[in-house]
Amino acid sequence: MKLAFSSLPLVNVKADALVVFVPSDEKHFKEAQKRITFMLPETQEVFESGDFTGKRDSVTMLYTNGKAKSVRLCLVGVGEADKVTLEIMRRAAAAVAKAATSKKLKSLAVAVPSGLALDAEGIGEAATEGLCLAAYKLTRYFSDKERTGNTLEAITFCSEAKKTLASVKKGAEYALVVAQGTLLARTLANIPNNDMYPEKLAEAAHKEGKEGGFKVTVLDKKRIEALKMHGLLAVNQGSKRPPVFIIMEYNGGSKGDKPIILVGKGVTFDTGGISIKPATGMAEMKMDMHGAATVIATLRTAAQLGLPLNLIGLIPATENMPSGSALVPGDVIVYSNGVSVEVDNTDAEGRLILADALIYAQQYKPQACIDLATLTGACVIALGSVATGMMGTDATLKSRLKLAGEYTHEYVCELPLHEEYEELIKSDIADVKNSGGRSAGAITGALFLKRFVGDMPWVHLDIAGTAILSSDMPYTPKGASGVGVRLLIDMLRKWKT
Repeated sequence: MKLAFSSLPLVNVKADALVVFVPSDEKHFKEAQKRITFMLPETQEVFESGDFTGKRDSVTMLYTNGKAKSVRLCLVGVGEADKVTLEIMRRAAAAVAKAATSKKLKSLAVAVPSGLALDAEGIGEAATEGLCLAAYKLTRYFSDKERTGNTLEAITFCSEAKKTLASVKKGAEYALVVAQGTLLARTLANIPNNDMYPEKLAEAAHKEGKEGGFKVTVLDKKRIEALKMHGLLAVNQGSKRPPVFIIMEYNGGSKGDKPIILVGKGVTFDTGGISIKPATGMAEMKMDMHGAATVIATLRTAAQLGLPLNLIGLIPATENMPSGSALVPGDVIVYSNGVSVEVDNTDAEGRLILADALIYAQQYKPQACIDLATLTGACVIALGSVATGMMGTDATLKSRLKLAGEYTHEYVCELPLHEEYEELIKSDIADVKNSGGRSAGAITGALFLKRFVGDMPWVHLDIAGTAILSSDMPYTPKGASGVGVRLLIDMLRKWKT
Protein backbone atom coordinates (compact mmCIF):
# COMPACT_ATOMS: atom_id res chain seq x y z
CA MET A 1 0.00 0.00 0.00
CA LYS A 2 1.31 3.43 -0.94
CA LEU A 3 0.46 6.55 1.05
CA ALA A 4 0.33 10.09 -0.30
CA PHE A 5 -0.75 13.41 1.20
CA SER A 6 -2.27 16.32 -0.72
CA SER A 7 -3.27 19.86 0.16
CA LEU A 8 -5.20 20.26 -3.10
CA PRO A 9 -8.98 20.64 -3.02
CA LEU A 10 -10.54 17.18 -3.02
CA VAL A 11 -12.14 17.57 -6.48
CA ASN A 12 -8.66 18.17 -7.94
CA VAL A 13 -7.20 14.90 -6.66
CA LYS A 14 -7.07 12.00 -9.10
CA ALA A 15 -8.14 8.61 -7.72
CA ASP A 16 -10.60 5.82 -8.45
CA ALA A 17 -12.86 7.26 -5.75
CA LEU A 18 -13.07 10.17 -3.36
CA VAL A 19 -13.94 9.27 0.25
CA VAL A 20 -15.76 11.60 2.62
CA PHE A 21 -16.59 10.62 6.21
CA VAL A 22 -19.93 12.07 7.35
CA PRO A 23 -21.32 12.23 10.92
CA SER A 24 -24.97 11.46 11.63
CA ASP A 25 -25.83 14.14 14.21
CA GLU A 26 -27.89 16.97 12.77
CA LYS A 27 -25.36 19.76 13.17
CA HIS A 28 -22.38 18.00 11.59
CA PHE A 29 -24.49 16.19 9.00
CA LYS A 30 -25.83 19.51 7.69
CA GLU A 31 -22.33 21.02 7.69
CA ALA A 32 -21.05 18.06 5.68
CA GLN A 33 -24.02 18.26 3.33
CA LYS A 34 -23.32 21.92 2.70
CA ARG A 35 -19.63 21.32 1.93
CA ILE A 36 -20.22 18.29 -0.27
CA THR A 37 -23.10 19.77 -2.30
CA PHE A 38 -21.15 22.97 -2.85
CA MET A 39 -18.30 20.87 -4.20
CA LEU A 40 -20.57 18.50 -6.16
CA PRO A 41 -24.13 19.88 -6.53
CA GLU A 42 -25.37 16.58 -8.03
CA THR A 43 -25.11 14.98 -4.56
CA GLN A 44 -27.94 17.09 -3.14
CA GLU A 45 -30.58 14.44 -3.87
CA VAL A 46 -28.90 11.69 -1.86
CA PHE A 47 -28.98 13.92 1.20
CA GLU A 48 -32.53 15.20 0.70
CA SER A 49 -33.94 11.75 -0.04
CA GLY A 50 -32.70 10.31 3.24
CA ASP A 51 -30.93 7.48 1.43
CA PHE A 52 -27.73 8.44 3.26
CA THR A 53 -27.90 9.54 6.89
CA GLY A 54 -24.35 9.19 8.20
CA LYS A 55 -25.20 6.01 10.08
CA ARG A 56 -22.11 4.15 11.27
CA ASP A 57 -20.40 2.01 8.60
CA SER A 58 -22.94 2.92 5.91
CA VAL A 59 -21.43 3.50 2.47
CA THR A 60 -23.09 5.22 -0.49
CA MET A 61 -21.21 5.38 -3.77
CA LEU A 62 -22.07 8.14 -6.26
CA TYR A 63 -20.59 9.40 -9.52
CA THR A 64 -19.10 12.85 -9.96
CA ASN A 65 -20.27 13.28 -13.58
CA GLY A 66 -17.05 14.93 -14.67
CA LYS A 67 -17.16 17.57 -11.90
CA ALA A 68 -14.05 16.12 -10.26
CA LYS A 69 -10.87 14.39 -11.40
CA SER A 70 -12.11 11.24 -9.70
CA VAL A 71 -15.04 9.33 -11.18
CA ARG A 72 -16.65 8.19 -7.92
CA LEU A 73 -17.56 9.64 -4.54
CA CYS A 74 -17.97 7.43 -1.46
CA LEU A 75 -19.96 8.85 1.44
CA VAL A 76 -19.20 6.95 4.64
CA GLY A 77 -21.14 7.24 7.88
CA VAL A 78 -19.32 7.53 11.21
CA GLY A 79 -22.25 8.13 13.56
CA GLU A 80 -22.37 11.02 16.04
CA ALA A 81 -19.33 13.29 15.68
CA ASP A 82 -18.65 13.61 19.40
CA LYS A 83 -18.62 9.83 19.85
CA VAL A 84 -16.18 8.89 17.10
CA THR A 85 -13.36 6.74 18.46
CA LEU A 86 -10.36 5.07 16.89
CA GLU A 87 -12.36 1.86 16.52
CA ILE A 88 -15.34 3.59 14.92
CA MET A 89 -12.99 5.21 12.41
CA ARG A 90 -11.24 1.87 11.74
CA ARG A 91 -14.57 0.21 11.02
CA ALA A 92 -15.83 3.05 8.82
CA ALA A 93 -12.61 2.90 6.79
CA ALA A 94 -12.96 -0.88 6.59
CA ALA A 95 -16.46 -0.50 5.15
CA VAL A 96 -14.97 1.73 2.44
CA ALA A 97 -12.21 -0.77 1.72
CA LYS A 98 -14.73 -3.57 1.25
CA ALA A 99 -16.85 -1.45 -1.08
CA ALA A 100 -13.75 -0.41 -3.04
CA THR A 101 -12.34 -3.91 -3.42
CA SER A 102 -15.73 -5.26 -4.51
CA LYS A 103 -15.42 -2.90 -7.49
CA LYS A 104 -11.70 -3.62 -7.87
CA LEU A 105 -10.73 0.00 -7.21
CA LYS A 106 -7.01 0.62 -6.81
CA SER A 107 -6.79 4.12 -5.35
CA LEU A 108 -8.72 6.28 -2.90
CA ALA A 109 -8.49 9.97 -2.06
CA VAL A 110 -9.65 10.44 1.54
CA ALA A 111 -10.84 13.80 2.82
CA VAL A 112 -9.62 14.33 6.37
CA PRO A 113 -12.76 15.02 8.42
CA SER A 114 -12.99 17.84 10.97
CA GLY A 115 -15.19 18.29 14.00
CA LEU A 116 -14.82 14.72 15.23
CA ALA A 117 -13.90 13.59 18.75
CA LEU A 118 -10.63 12.32 17.33
CA ASP A 119 -7.51 14.29 16.47
CA ALA A 120 -5.89 14.31 13.03
CA GLU A 121 -3.14 11.87 13.99
CA GLY A 122 -5.73 9.42 15.29
CA ILE A 123 -7.76 9.80 12.12
CA GLY A 124 -4.71 9.03 9.99
CA GLU A 125 -3.82 6.02 12.13
CA ALA A 126 -7.28 4.49 12.37
CA ALA A 127 -8.32 5.13 8.77
CA THR A 128 -5.10 3.61 7.44
CA GLU A 129 -5.52 0.54 9.63
CA GLY A 130 -9.12 0.03 8.56
CA LEU A 131 -8.37 0.47 4.86
CA CYS A 132 -5.33 -1.82 4.87
CA LEU A 133 -6.63 -4.56 7.15
CA ALA A 134 -10.04 -4.92 5.53
CA ALA A 135 -8.63 -5.19 2.01
CA TYR A 136 -6.62 -8.35 2.79
CA LYS A 137 -7.11 -11.71 1.11
CA LEU A 138 -4.75 -14.67 0.67
CA THR A 139 -4.63 -15.04 -3.10
CA ARG A 140 -1.48 -17.03 -3.85
CA TYR A 141 -3.30 -20.25 -4.67
CA PHE A 142 -5.96 -18.87 -7.04
CA SER A 143 -5.56 -19.60 -10.74
CA ASP A 144 -8.62 -17.46 -11.50
CA LYS A 145 -7.26 -13.92 -11.74
CA GLU A 146 -10.73 -12.51 -11.11
CA ARG A 147 -10.45 -13.77 -7.52
CA THR A 148 -7.21 -11.98 -6.76
CA GLY A 149 -8.72 -9.37 -4.40
CA ASN A 150 -6.22 -7.02 -2.70
CA THR A 151 -6.82 -4.44 -5.42
CA LEU A 152 -6.41 -1.42 -3.17
CA GLU A 153 -2.92 -0.08 -3.77
CA ALA A 154 -2.85 3.62 -2.89
CA ILE A 155 -4.39 6.04 -0.39
CA THR A 156 -4.11 9.81 -0.62
CA PHE A 157 -5.14 11.81 2.44
CA CYS A 158 -6.40 15.27 1.55
CA SER A 159 -6.60 18.44 3.62
CA GLU A 160 -6.00 22.05 2.69
CA ALA A 161 -4.75 22.64 6.26
CA LYS A 162 -1.05 21.73 6.15
CA LYS A 163 -0.73 21.35 9.93
CA THR A 164 -3.61 18.88 9.92
CA LEU A 165 -2.05 17.01 7.02
CA ALA A 166 1.26 16.72 8.89
CA SER A 167 -0.52 15.14 11.88
CA VAL A 168 -2.45 12.78 9.63
CA LYS A 169 0.80 11.74 7.96
CA LYS A 170 2.39 10.86 11.30
CA GLY A 171 -0.50 8.61 12.27
CA ALA A 172 -0.92 7.05 8.83
CA GLU A 173 2.74 6.19 8.32
CA TYR A 174 2.92 4.48 11.71
CA ALA A 175 -0.30 2.59 11.06
CA LEU A 176 0.82 1.39 7.63
CA VAL A 177 3.89 -0.35 9.10
CA VAL A 178 1.81 -1.98 11.84
CA ALA A 179 -0.93 -3.02 9.42
CA GLN A 180 1.64 -4.58 7.11
CA GLY A 181 3.00 -6.52 10.08
CA THR A 182 -0.50 -7.73 10.88
CA LEU A 183 -0.99 -8.84 7.27
CA LEU A 184 2.34 -10.66 7.40
CA ALA A 185 1.16 -12.60 10.46
CA ARG A 186 -2.11 -13.44 8.69
CA THR A 187 -0.33 -14.71 5.62
CA LEU A 188 2.19 -16.84 7.52
CA ALA A 189 -0.63 -18.43 9.52
CA ASN A 190 -2.95 -18.92 6.54
CA ILE A 191 -0.41 -20.75 4.38
CA PRO A 192 -1.10 -24.49 4.52
CA ASN A 193 1.24 -26.95 6.17
CA ASN A 194 2.64 -28.34 2.92
CA ASP A 195 4.11 -24.87 2.33
CA MET A 196 4.66 -23.85 5.97
CA TYR A 197 6.14 -26.76 7.91
CA PRO A 198 8.86 -26.09 10.54
CA GLU A 199 11.80 -25.67 8.17
CA LYS A 200 9.73 -23.36 5.94
CA LEU A 201 8.73 -21.32 8.98
CA ALA A 202 12.43 -20.93 9.77
CA GLU A 203 13.04 -19.76 6.19
CA ALA A 204 10.27 -17.18 6.60
CA ALA A 205 11.87 -15.91 9.81
CA HIS A 206 15.26 -15.66 8.06
CA LYS A 207 13.69 -13.68 5.22
CA GLU A 208 12.00 -11.21 7.56
CA GLY A 209 15.19 -10.85 9.61
CA LYS A 210 17.28 -10.14 6.53
CA GLU A 211 14.81 -7.58 5.19
CA GLY A 212 13.95 -6.06 8.57
CA GLY A 213 17.42 -5.90 10.06
CA PHE A 214 17.39 -8.36 12.96
CA LYS A 215 19.39 -11.51 13.63
CA VAL A 216 17.85 -14.95 13.14
CA THR A 217 19.39 -18.21 14.37
CA VAL A 218 17.76 -21.57 13.71
CA LEU A 219 18.63 -24.57 15.87
CA ASP A 220 18.24 -27.93 14.10
CA LYS A 221 17.20 -31.23 15.68
CA LYS A 222 20.75 -32.14 16.69
CA ARG A 223 21.15 -28.86 18.57
CA ILE A 224 17.68 -29.24 20.11
CA GLU A 225 18.71 -32.67 21.38
CA ALA A 226 21.92 -31.23 22.84
CA LEU A 227 19.88 -28.60 24.72
CA LYS A 228 17.58 -31.35 26.06
CA MET A 229 14.41 -29.71 24.76
CA HIS A 230 12.50 -32.88 25.54
CA GLY A 231 9.02 -31.41 25.13
CA LEU A 232 9.70 -30.26 21.58
CA LEU A 233 11.35 -33.57 20.73
CA ALA A 234 8.48 -35.58 22.23
CA VAL A 235 5.77 -33.76 20.26
CA ASN A 236 7.88 -34.13 17.11
CA GLN A 237 8.23 -37.94 17.50
CA GLY A 238 5.28 -38.69 15.24
CA SER A 239 6.43 -36.48 12.36
CA LYS A 240 8.80 -37.25 9.51
CA ARG A 241 9.74 -33.58 9.37
CA PRO A 242 12.27 -32.43 12.00
CA PRO A 243 11.63 -29.70 14.55
CA VAL A 244 13.39 -26.35 14.63
CA PHE A 245 13.92 -23.78 17.35
CA ILE A 246 14.00 -20.22 16.00
CA ILE A 247 15.77 -17.39 17.84
CA MET A 248 15.26 -13.80 16.64
CA GLU A 249 17.18 -10.87 18.13
CA TYR A 250 16.41 -7.21 17.56
CA ASN A 251 18.74 -4.79 19.33
CA GLY A 252 17.14 -1.37 19.18
CA GLY A 253 17.93 -0.44 22.77
CA SER A 254 21.15 0.16 24.65
CA LYS A 255 23.67 -2.66 24.96
CA GLY A 256 23.04 -3.15 28.67
CA ASP A 257 19.25 -3.08 28.47
CA LYS A 258 17.59 -6.34 29.43
CA PRO A 259 15.49 -7.72 26.59
CA ILE A 260 11.77 -8.27 26.34
CA ILE A 261 11.11 -11.83 25.20
CA LEU A 262 8.24 -12.93 22.97
CA VAL A 263 7.56 -16.65 22.68
CA GLY A 264 5.30 -18.04 19.95
CA LYS A 265 3.80 -21.50 19.65
CA GLY A 266 4.91 -22.94 16.31
CA VAL A 267 2.86 -26.08 15.74
CA THR A 268 2.62 -25.87 11.96
CA PHE A 269 -0.11 -28.50 11.89
CA ASP A 270 -1.89 -30.08 14.81
CA THR A 271 -3.72 -33.33 14.21
CA GLY A 272 -3.94 -33.87 17.95
CA GLY A 273 -1.42 -36.69 17.66
CA ILE A 274 -2.61 -40.03 19.02
CA SER A 275 -5.43 -38.12 20.78
CA ILE A 276 -6.55 -37.24 17.28
CA LYS A 277 -8.97 -34.41 16.57
CA PRO A 278 -12.27 -34.84 14.71
CA ALA A 279 -11.95 -34.45 10.94
CA THR A 280 -14.44 -31.57 10.80
CA GLY A 281 -12.55 -28.31 11.02
CA MET A 282 -9.13 -29.93 11.26
CA ALA A 283 -7.92 -27.91 8.26
CA GLU A 284 -7.92 -24.86 10.55
CA MET A 285 -5.02 -26.43 12.41
CA LYS A 286 -2.64 -25.08 9.78
CA MET A 287 -3.12 -21.91 11.87
CA ASP A 288 -1.97 -23.52 15.13
CA MET A 289 1.33 -21.71 14.59
CA HIS A 290 -0.34 -18.29 14.73
CA GLY A 291 1.58 -17.44 17.90
CA ALA A 292 4.81 -17.96 15.96
CA ALA A 293 3.48 -15.91 13.04
CA THR A 294 2.65 -13.06 15.41
CA VAL A 295 6.10 -13.11 17.00
CA ILE A 296 7.89 -13.06 13.62
CA ALA A 297 5.69 -10.21 12.41
CA THR A 298 6.12 -8.26 15.65
CA LEU A 299 9.92 -8.47 15.46
CA ARG A 300 9.77 -7.31 11.83
CA THR A 301 7.44 -4.42 12.69
CA ALA A 302 9.47 -3.31 15.72
CA ALA A 303 12.61 -3.28 13.59
CA GLN A 304 10.94 -1.26 10.83
CA LEU A 305 9.71 1.29 13.38
CA GLY A 306 13.12 1.40 15.07
CA LEU A 307 11.66 0.92 18.54
CA PRO A 308 14.30 1.71 21.22
CA LEU A 309 14.15 -1.73 22.86
CA ASN A 310 15.96 -5.03 22.80
CA LEU A 311 13.61 -7.82 21.76
CA ILE A 312 14.10 -11.56 21.49
CA GLY A 313 11.65 -13.86 19.75
CA LEU A 314 11.68 -17.59 20.50
CA ILE A 315 9.73 -20.13 18.45
CA PRO A 316 9.68 -23.89 19.06
CA ALA A 317 8.30 -25.36 15.82
CA THR A 318 7.05 -28.83 14.96
CA GLU A 319 4.13 -30.75 13.55
CA ASN A 320 1.96 -32.86 15.86
CA MET A 321 1.30 -36.06 13.93
CA PRO A 322 -0.01 -39.57 14.75
CA SER A 323 2.25 -42.46 13.79
CA GLY A 324 3.87 -45.58 15.17
CA SER A 325 6.58 -43.45 16.76
CA ALA A 326 4.29 -40.74 18.14
CA LEU A 327 4.03 -39.64 21.76
CA VAL A 328 1.20 -41.52 23.52
CA PRO A 329 -0.95 -40.79 26.58
CA GLY A 330 0.77 -42.01 29.71
CA ASP A 331 4.29 -41.16 28.53
CA VAL A 332 6.45 -39.11 30.90
CA ILE A 333 8.73 -36.26 29.77
CA VAL A 334 11.51 -34.95 32.01
CA TYR A 335 12.53 -31.40 31.13
CA SER A 336 15.99 -29.87 31.39
CA ASN A 337 14.96 -28.04 34.59
CA GLY A 338 14.06 -31.38 36.21
CA VAL A 339 10.26 -31.03 36.04
CA SER A 340 8.56 -34.28 35.03
CA VAL A 341 5.34 -34.26 33.02
CA GLU A 342 2.83 -37.02 32.47
CA VAL A 343 1.23 -36.76 29.05
CA ASP A 344 -2.49 -37.11 29.67
CA ASN A 345 -3.54 -35.89 26.22
CA THR A 346 -1.31 -35.57 23.15
CA ASP A 347 -3.60 -32.82 21.84
CA ALA A 348 -2.37 -30.61 24.68
CA GLU A 349 0.95 -30.37 22.86
CA GLY A 350 1.44 -26.61 22.64
CA ARG A 351 2.30 -26.27 26.30
CA LEU A 352 4.82 -29.12 25.98
CA ILE A 353 6.90 -27.22 23.43
CA LEU A 354 6.40 -23.80 25.01
CA ALA A 355 7.87 -25.16 28.24
CA ASP A 356 11.22 -25.67 26.50
CA ALA A 357 11.14 -22.12 25.15
CA LEU A 358 10.32 -20.66 28.56
CA ILE A 359 13.20 -22.57 30.15
CA TYR A 360 15.50 -21.30 27.39
CA ALA A 361 14.28 -17.72 27.86
CA GLN A 362 15.42 -17.58 31.48
CA GLN A 363 19.10 -17.37 30.51
CA TYR A 364 18.50 -13.84 29.15
CA LYS A 365 17.22 -12.57 32.52
CA PRO A 366 14.58 -10.55 30.65
CA GLN A 367 12.63 -7.61 31.99
CA ALA A 368 9.49 -9.30 30.66
CA CYS A 369 8.41 -12.48 28.87
CA ILE A 370 5.15 -12.87 26.93
CA ASP A 371 4.08 -16.05 25.20
CA LEU A 372 1.33 -16.26 22.58
CA ALA A 373 -0.36 -19.51 21.71
CA THR A 374 -3.51 -20.95 20.21
CA LEU A 375 -3.49 -23.06 23.33
CA THR A 376 -6.98 -24.14 24.39
CA GLY A 377 -10.46 -24.66 23.05
CA ALA A 378 -11.57 -23.77 26.57
CA CYS A 379 -10.50 -20.16 25.98
CA VAL A 380 -12.69 -20.04 22.86
CA ILE A 381 -15.66 -21.23 24.92
CA ALA A 382 -14.94 -18.67 27.65
CA LEU A 383 -14.22 -15.58 25.55
CA GLY A 384 -15.19 -16.35 21.96
CA SER A 385 -13.38 -14.38 19.27
CA VAL A 386 -13.63 -10.97 20.96
CA ALA A 387 -10.95 -11.11 23.67
CA THR A 388 -7.69 -12.94 24.21
CA GLY A 389 -7.25 -14.82 27.47
CA MET A 390 -4.50 -13.28 29.61
CA MET A 391 -2.87 -14.94 32.59
CA GLY A 392 0.45 -14.26 34.25
CA THR A 393 2.60 -13.43 37.23
CA ASP A 394 3.36 -9.73 36.72
CA ALA A 395 0.71 -7.10 37.44
CA THR A 396 2.55 -4.29 35.64
CA LEU A 397 2.95 -6.32 32.47
CA LYS A 398 -0.71 -7.32 32.53
CA SER A 399 -1.69 -3.67 32.98
CA ARG A 400 0.44 -2.64 29.98
CA LEU A 401 -1.22 -5.26 27.82
CA LYS A 402 -4.69 -4.31 28.98
CA LEU A 403 -4.12 -0.65 28.08
CA ALA A 404 -2.74 -1.64 24.68
CA GLY A 405 -5.75 -3.88 24.16
CA GLU A 406 -8.14 -1.01 24.82
CA TYR A 407 -6.26 1.24 22.40
CA THR A 408 -6.00 -1.26 19.56
CA HIS A 409 -9.32 -3.02 20.20
CA GLU A 410 -7.38 -6.27 20.53
CA TYR A 411 -8.86 -6.84 23.95
CA VAL A 412 -7.28 -9.02 26.62
CA CYS A 413 -9.30 -10.48 29.48
CA GLU A 414 -7.53 -11.65 32.62
CA LEU A 415 -8.30 -15.09 33.98
CA PRO A 416 -7.16 -16.10 37.50
CA LEU A 417 -4.29 -18.43 38.35
CA HIS A 418 -5.51 -19.41 41.82
CA GLU A 419 -3.49 -22.24 43.30
CA GLU A 420 -6.67 -24.28 43.86
CA TYR A 421 -6.78 -24.90 40.10
CA GLU A 422 -3.45 -26.71 40.32
CA GLU A 423 -5.26 -29.72 41.75
CA LEU A 424 -6.64 -30.35 38.26
CA ILE A 425 -3.18 -31.01 36.79
CA LYS A 426 -1.70 -33.09 39.58
CA SER A 427 -0.26 -36.38 38.38
CA ASP A 428 0.00 -39.67 40.23
CA ILE A 429 3.33 -40.53 38.63
CA ALA A 430 4.99 -37.19 37.76
CA ASP A 431 5.26 -33.61 38.98
CA VAL A 432 2.42 -32.44 36.74
CA LYS A 433 0.25 -33.67 33.89
CA ASN A 434 -0.30 -31.75 30.70
CA SER A 435 -4.10 -31.67 30.76
CA GLY A 436 -6.61 -31.10 33.51
CA GLY A 437 -9.66 -31.97 31.43
CA ARG A 438 -12.49 -29.67 30.31
CA SER A 439 -12.91 -27.72 33.54
CA ALA A 440 -10.95 -24.41 33.61
CA GLY A 441 -8.90 -25.61 30.64
CA ALA A 442 -7.42 -22.21 29.73
CA ILE A 443 -6.35 -21.66 33.33
CA THR A 444 -4.78 -25.10 33.81
CA GLY A 445 -2.89 -24.62 30.52
CA ALA A 446 -1.40 -21.42 31.89
CA LEU A 447 -0.66 -23.00 35.28
CA PHE A 448 1.26 -25.73 33.48
CA LEU A 449 3.40 -23.09 31.73
CA LYS A 450 3.92 -21.25 35.02
CA ARG A 451 6.00 -24.25 36.18
CA PHE A 452 8.64 -23.28 33.62
CA VAL A 453 8.95 -19.47 33.89
CA GLY A 454 11.20 -19.25 36.93
CA ASP A 455 11.30 -15.70 38.26
CA MET A 456 10.74 -13.98 34.92
CA PRO A 457 7.94 -11.37 34.83
CA TRP A 458 5.60 -13.39 32.61
CA VAL A 459 2.27 -13.21 30.83
CA HIS A 460 0.58 -15.92 28.76
CA LEU A 461 -1.82 -14.90 25.98
CA ASP A 462 -4.20 -17.62 24.85
CA ILE A 463 -5.17 -16.50 21.35
CA ALA A 464 -7.12 -19.60 20.36
CA GLY A 465 -10.35 -17.65 19.91
CA THR A 466 -8.97 -14.40 18.52
CA ALA A 467 -6.42 -15.87 16.08
CA ILE A 468 -8.56 -18.32 14.12
CA LEU A 469 -11.82 -16.81 12.89
CA SER A 470 -14.69 -18.85 11.48
CA SER A 471 -16.40 -15.79 9.96
CA ASP A 472 -15.56 -12.27 8.83
CA MET A 473 -15.23 -9.43 11.32
CA PRO A 474 -15.29 -5.69 10.46
CA TYR A 475 -11.68 -5.47 9.25
CA THR A 476 -10.57 -9.07 9.69
CA PRO A 477 -11.59 -11.77 7.21
CA LYS A 478 -12.28 -15.41 8.01
CA GLY A 479 -9.10 -17.37 8.78
CA ALA A 480 -5.99 -16.06 10.51
CA SER A 481 -6.59 -12.67 12.11
CA GLY A 482 -3.03 -11.45 12.69
CA VAL A 483 -3.97 -10.82 16.32
CA GLY A 484 -1.23 -9.69 18.66
CA VAL A 485 0.92 -7.59 16.34
CA ARG A 486 -0.99 -4.36 16.89
CA LEU A 487 -1.41 -5.18 20.58
CA LEU A 488 2.27 -5.88 21.21
CA ILE A 489 3.59 -3.01 19.10
CA ASP A 490 1.37 -0.50 20.89
CA MET A 491 2.60 -1.81 24.23
CA LEU A 492 6.24 -1.79 23.12
CA ARG A 493 6.20 1.71 21.63
CA LYS A 494 4.92 3.05 24.96
CA TRP A 495 7.27 0.91 27.07
CA LYS A 496 9.53 3.74 28.20
CA THR A 497 6.88 6.44 28.50
